[in-house]
Amino acid sequence: MSKPESEFFPVTDAAYTVCPGGDSRITERILSRDPETGIATRILRYEAGADSTPQGVQKHDFWEEVYILEGSFTDLMLGETFTAGMYACRPPGMPHGPWRTDEGVVTFEVRYRA
Repeated sequence: MSKPESEFFPVTDAAYTVCPGGDSRITERILSRDPETGIATRILRYEAGADSTPQGVQKHDFWEEVYILEGSFTDLMLGETFTAGMYACRPPGMPHGPWRTDEGVVTFEVRYRA
């Protein structure tokens, strides 16, 4: 299976839900998801003060592209802060995070398998 076909719709029709890990300050709007693989396109939001340290360094078995729409966050492993207008393309297995933000951040993410 793959992500379902979808014509334009208001993104706000997709409610924010708490991300895996259970921190209520880290939420996502799933815009499209493959029900078999879980691969998704989403809006990710970290509220001010959110910290994903309990989830540790992340590695995925899929490609992930991320564009920061607003705000900023810091990759604690790299000690580097990334801001609105920046983009990342991560191949499967690339370590990243954990993340912390003082001001909050909103990203647009596309995940897929090659």
